[in-house]
Amino acid sequence: MQARDRLIVGLDIPTVSEAEKMVATLGDTVSFYKIGYQLAFAGGLEFARDLAKDGKQIFLDMKLLDIDNTVAKAVENIAKMGMTMLTLHAYPKAMRAAVEAAKGSDLCLLGVTVLTSMDAADMIEAGYAQTPGELVARRAEQARAAGMGGIVCSAEESAAVRAIVGADMAVVTPGIRPTGSDAGDQKRVVTPFDALKSGSSHLVVARPIVQAADPKAAAQAILAAMQAAL
Repeated sequence: MQARDRLIVGLDIPTVSEAEKMVATLGDTVSFYKIGYQLAFAGGLEFARDLAKDGKQIFLDMKLLDIDNTVAKAVENIAKMGMTMLTLHAYPKAMRAAVEAAKGSDLCLLGVTVLTSMDAADMIEAGYAQTPGELVARRAEQARAAGMGGIVCSAEESAAVRAIVGADMAVVTPGIRPTGSDAGDQKRVVTPFDALKSGSSHLVVARPIVQAADPKAAAQAILAAMQAAL
């Protein structure tokens, strides 16, 4: 894969009309988009279908977690939408149900380990005894055992995760920030170059691109940094 195949631009944008303008602005520079809660609940699911029909790859960031049957039925329908990737929380029962439901489709299921907005203090507050790195490693092992397509983790943990999951699973990392940019509410952030060097296969970048004065130029700069790492 080239850098363009590895960059996922997060359309963390309030409306479909604004998202359409962003996609038009980025043009052929970007081929892969993430659609999460904000846009999904503003008509973004139909927009995701339309983008997929237009040849774009779509990472549907729904972070599913529910009883097995509910997860399975959701995955069955999402697989019919033409999505490329789908996230669910990396709980073993949910992952096993999702993998079974996705059989025969091209949908890549990703297990979300520990959110990049969480640090060790947040983990303690949430009732976990493990550090972020320890829980990420455990979830990665469980995702591999369940037959998942990949893992979502901070690039700080991507090298350790890559050692656990091997060469074939995707390691998708949000919390990517170009050198010198504001981390915002992210606590475990890494540059695009360092993320790929650490073993990440795909990088999710939202605010540094969609909130830039020149989004296309921002995307091109990130792609250049990524290509240098490949």
